[in-house]
Amino acid sequence: MFSFTSIENYHSFLATNPDGCTTAIKYYLSQIEKHADLNAFLEVFADEALLKAKALDEKRNSGQPTGKLHGVVVALKDIISYKDHRLSASSKILEDFRAIYNATVVDRLLAEDAIIIGRNNCDEFAMGSTNENSAFGNVLNPISRSRVPGGSSGGSAVAVSANLCMISLGSDTGGSVRQPADFCGIIGLKPTYGRVSRFGLIAYGSSFDQIGIFAKTIPDVALTLQVIGGHDRFDNTTSKRIQPDYQLVEENSAKKLKIGYFKDAFFHQSLDEEIGVRLRSFIESLGEDGFLVEPIDFEYLDYIVPAYYVLTTAEASSNLSRFDGVRYGYRDHKNGLSLREFYKKTRSTGFGKEVKRRILLGTFVLSTGYYDAYFAKAQQVRKMLIDKTELIFNDLDVIILPTSPSTAFAIGEKTNDPIAMYLADIYTVYANLTGIPAISLPLFQHSNGMPFGIQAMTSRFKELSLLQFSQQIIRQYKSYENPTL
Repeated sequence: MFSFTSIENYHSFLATNPDGCTTAIKYYLSQIEKHADLNAFLEVFADEALLKAKALDEKRNSGQPTGKLHGVVVALKDIISYKDHRLSASSKILEDFRAIYNATVVDRLLAEDAIIIGRNNCDEFAMGSTNENSAFGNVLNPISRSRVPGGSSGGSAVAVSANLCMISLGSDTGGSVRQPADFCGIIGLKPTYGRVSRFGLIAYGSSFDQIGIFAKTIPDVALTLQVIGGHDRFDNTTSKRIQPDYQLVEENSAKKLKIGYFKDAFFHQSLDEEIGVRLRSFIESLGEDGFLVEPIDFEYLDYIVPAYYVLTTAEASSNLSRFDGVRYGYRDHKNGLSLREFYKKTRSTGFGKEVKRRILLGTFVLSTGYYDAYFAKAQQVRKMLIDKTELIFNDLDVIILPTSPSTAFAIGEKTNDPIAMYLADIYTVYANLTGIPAISLPLFQHSNGMPFGIQAMTSRFKELSLLQFSQQIIRQYKSYENPTL
């Protein structure tokens, strides 16, 4: 029976199995069907994937050069454009829309022989922390189906966690890769803002959004980032810096980096008591094992979430104005409507509750009389955070934080309290506000049976150092094992 542990081992398998790609695709299609109740996929490209697998087997068997991701089975969050395939952002307003071009990351995956197996369910327009906001139903956590998988990239996290694909791509605007990775017991990377092209990604908060990676091993994350990262002429926010070789994750493994942690974060009232105790013990272990660990006085912790939601909802209000029912997507067809009524009816019925809440909030903070009081102040907080972060990284190599205040919570537990839901992002939005890379590492298991870990961050464009540190930490401290489904 086929099994997957890493891309490296999979490529070794392909070297001795002439129909290996086809075998892999058949396995994953059977897994997706077997675990359809998880609702991780909105659409599976079964016939297309099988044809691609057969073509790749023939290519390999004929001795032709193969790509870095040859035969690797990838799933895409349903806000990443894949030409001629549906692209709905898990929203009724785009339910029947088909993408007219490929996102840059998709072109780069396909150029390296990856196989895209389907599109993943997510919170509508990437707005949510639980994947309960999809127009097409909840995604379930594969470790405990009574719990949420996290969001907004919940379907993408579940697809990897439940062995429905090898790697997946999501998007991270305020933790939407790292938090579901934490809830589902896998690795989730948000690269530096500008490291990966956003061309073809449906925008939520344009100065925050970044395409991220889900995988089960650091080398798999590194290889995927090598493929999808780098400058893109279609996205002028991408950096022109030459990428390092991320696959050097094993190098500098003996180097003991300088690590900082926010004291207030590890003793914050929102942090689950058991998680707090375990993570504080982890910090002590780092010091005992030769790392230089220093507490950081970070006075802005309680300003992070308010600043984030003011700025991202303002950007969402602007970005989502294009979905009006005129050019594409769902529209209200009632006769006799004025243009104003048409817009109102279409957007009221096409958008879900959470999306409408954020659009309204964003419109409010941008409105006359409130712009200076909210939006301008939030921008000032963001600048203070960036300046403070630069000072921290003058002296330290890595910052560590919890990923989430709790393990995955019960379905419906926080749906009636949006403020509590937003506050759950307290540890992840910092990296998006400052644009630095961050990764969630699944290290431990809670007494309730659910996974949790730590979040590590480095300065901008230091993903190689971040991956090397992550590999070192996982090898030395990881005790949680993701169950095989």
